[in-house]
Amino acid sequence: MEQKAKHFRKRDAILTCLRQTKAHPSADWVYAQLKPDIPDLSLGTVYRNLALFKEQGLIISLGTVKGVERFDGDTHSHVHFICTDCGAVQDIEGMPRLPGLLTAAEKDLGGQVHGCHITLTGLCRNCTDSDKEETV
Repeated sequence: MEQKAKHFRKRDAILTCLRQTKAHPSADWVYAQLKPDIPDLSLGTVYRNLALFKEQGLIISLGTVKGVERFDGDTHSHVHFICTDCGAVQDIEGMPRLPGLLTAAEKDLGGQVHGCHITLTGLCRNCTDSDKEETV
């Protein structure tokens, strides 16, 4: 029974860690955050649970950014921005809703759309500013 409680304690800690950050972390980041408080946590446990959470729809994968898979504990439909230079990932709050996007998609598909995740790419403010400084 104690083994089962430990198993769920780790799983719960991983999910809580993801849901409490806006960092859009990697598995390594989650592991580094939790390891001091859970010394017997393994990176494999983090990866297995992230895969399970993705499968269950509890988190989303943003795909790979600079060769590392990144995750988001916020599963509501929202827009992300990924900097193609430094790899920063951020939510874009307050984006106008694209009127009729889901309705048009449902009409085209002949089915139902339950959510939408849009990712914009480009240069973040820091990388844009550093590009300006280099050209001066």
